[in-house]
Amino acid sequence: MPTKLNAGGFLVHPGDYRKLFSYKKTVILYDMTVHYISRFLTPSDCTYDQMKQAARSGKQNIVEGLEDNMTSKDTGLHLVNVARSSLQELREDYEDQLRSNGLTLWTTSHERYEGMLRFCSTHYEVTDYTPFYAKWNRETLCNTALTLIHQADKGLMTLLQQMEAAFLAEGGVREQMTAARKAARGF
Repeated sequence: MPTKLNAGGFLVHPGDYRKLFSYKKTVILYDMTVHYISRFLTPSDCTYDQMKQAARSGKQNIVEGLEDNMTSKDTGLHLVNVARSSLQELREDYEDQLRSNGLTLWTTSHERYEGMLRFCSTHYEVTDYTPFYAKWNRETLCNTALTLIHQADKGLMTLLQQMEAAFLAEGGVREQMTAARKAARGF
């Protein structure tokens, strides 16, 4: 939960990003992607590095965006949206993996879709997934990653809407700095 660093001040600490639903999903995605590329791709394949970097960027930009939001609402919003964009890039890569390998994209009509959706909706820790990495085949890993990407994206959209609402209600950091300075001077 965001908290002011001092009474009447303008710097608001974002709280513990590690508790965010979307962040937890991106940690799982990063680890799952590292496993996936190590198992199914070769380091010489350009997709190998692209997928790893997109997964990393999806996770790291949440952290940087929330921390930077303390002193720049614009930068905070931008970086959280970069996290979303990176996840969309990763989504494309996983969909490409399915298509180019003749595998099935699980939709609501697929027999395994509901079970996978339930699992991903109720499991938030890396340790919930790691026992399955070596057991799941390529199709299952891709579809699970795609589900996690959609869930993380939904959480990031909610976060962006909250950040927008906070900006509209409280203004930017410069406005808050001016108000705090006036309040400190008794204006």
